[in-house]
Amino acid sequence: MNLKCNLKWLIPKSGKNQNEIANQMGVSKQMFSNWVSGRNYMRVDKAYKLAKILNVKVDDLYEEIDITDISK
Repeated sequence: MNLKCNLKWLIPKSGKNQNEIANQMGVSKQMFSNWVSGRNYMRVDKAYKLAKILNVKVDDLYEEIDITDISK
């Protein structure tokens, strides 16, 4: 399963910036940046906390993508 991170457009839509959200979540700016860029995935408890901060569903944070469709 491959996941696409939707944080790049969810964060600006929330009216907050990455630093504010990282502080609210109690994580480093670097860790949060890794989540946004897709280099790392957050733990489920962090995903629920982030979804609450952004006022979205946990399912909205990521979407499953089929990499075979990308190559076409």
